Amino acid sequence: MRKLTYYVAATLDGYIAGPDDQYDFFPFEGEEAAAVLADFPETVPAAAREPLGIADRAAERFDTVIMGRATYAPGLKLGWTSPYAHLKQYVVSRTLTSPDPAVTVTDDPGALVRELKQQDGMGIWLCGGGKLAAVLRDEIDELIIKRHPIVLGSGTPLFDGPYNPTRFAPAGTRAFGSGLTITHFTKDPS
Repeated sequence: MRKLTYYVAATLDGYIAGPDDQYDFFPFEGEEAAAVLADFPETVPAAAREPLGIADRAAERFDTVIMGRATYAPGLKLGWTSPYAHLKQYVVSRTLTSPDPAVTVTDDPGALVRELKQQDGMGIWLCGGGKLAAVLRDEIDELIIKRHPIVLGSGTPLFDGPYNPTRFAPAGTRAFGSGLTITHFTKDPS
């Protein structure tokens, strides 16, 4: 069965974006960028794949991406109606209609994820954001958090929803000289 993985960048204080949806403070350079390009090439938007030399790189983990409307919006403003054209793309929204035939819009993310998990394929990447992660918390099988040594003080939290303690077990951490850590957690079965 396929897994839903919340793969996301976060700050030390647990934010995935600033108070005005900023995310440009997350660096993408050096050994950390090389690690992401090697291990998660499919998470690079289509417009950046050729400039980064990975246009023809096969997916390592995911063949499907699901994102909230707020995560989809910045690319849409740039004219990227299909930001991850190399993946099957889903956007969760109650008001958006799809501007691109390659992007499916849904208003029932739980049902969508349960259906996708029953299909053949690679992993499902929960790209963001915090509200969608909170809605899908019970469906998330893995967390892979790129924690940057940055503190924001406010913004969009990793999980932006009601109080609901959910346990995950650490499965491994990779640390970089810059202070970035990439930590993998799996759903705690207990």
